[in-house]
Amino acid sequence: MNNIICIDIGGTAIKYGVINTEGDVQCTRETPTEAKKGAAALTEKLRHITRELLAECPDAGGIAISTAGVVNSDEASILHATDAIPGWKGTSLRNELAEFSLPVEAENDVNCAGLAEYISGNAQGAKSALVMTIGTGIGGCYIEEGRLLNGHTYLPVDGTAFQDLAATSVLSATVAAVKGGTPEEWTGRRIFEAAAAGDTECREAIDTMCEILGKGIAALCFVLNPEVVVLGGGIMAQEAVLRSPIETAFARHSIPLVADATRIEFASHQNAAGMKGALVNFLNRHPELA
Repeated sequence: MNNIICIDIGGTAIKYGVINTEGDVQCTRETPTEAKKGAAALTEKLRHITRELLAECPDAGGIAISTAGVVNSDEASILHATDAIPGWKGTSLRNELAEFSLPVEAENDVNCAGLAEYISGNAQGAKSALVMTIGTGIGGCYIEEGRLLNGHTYLPVDGTAFQDLAATSVLSATVAAVKGGTPEEWTGRRIFEAAAAGDTECREAIDTMCEILGKGIAALCFVLNPEVVVLGGGIMAQEAVLRSPIETAFARHSIPLVADATRIEFASHQNAAGMKGALVNFLNRHPELA
């Protein structure tokens, strides 16, 4: 059994730790990404994290990374990224971490979340799965019989990009426009707390988001016909509030043949999904270390 350093690079925070090849988390920590400082600062932070973990776990057998952006997983490099992390496009994570003389593997963060759910989460045992993360944007991947098919859910819904209608950032902006304040002040947590306390405007905004999510999921299922759809991202921790309206909207915009054959689940790994999926990707490429 080997220990692997696992790093999940998010827009706000980097989650990192050590997970053994059986999937047991040995330690986990978090630090601000400080993405706006750019790629050079971020890669230096990755080196600092790796030094920190190697000091505690010197026998680690590799470095597994989950990151935003379009990733060339064969080369562990960033093919394309938004300006959320200036200069991230073109970064070779293997080159940046070469000083540690360890194998380095990287995969897109949504794909990592999908792999985690497929191997040991709520998509486990399914022949095919669509895994979606609802956050600042909406991302997704499709897995069939263990094979990961890369992609994102940038499909049009009512003439507008799916993520421009139903992402968490849109929910925050919608509520802020109605109630005043900024989207940063109206976090998902605050909106759900207000809705639970009887705020009808927050409740209506959540219901609208669920309606659009159900419509988008139905459109994807018409094409992909997955056995299970797994919904992740921080806001999906509100399963008790979201499950019923999303399932109702999905059924309304689908047909019985599709709706009856597709179950909707909520991600089981939550904040650990990126690290665990990065481990799965690493071990797929280094079975000798499993």
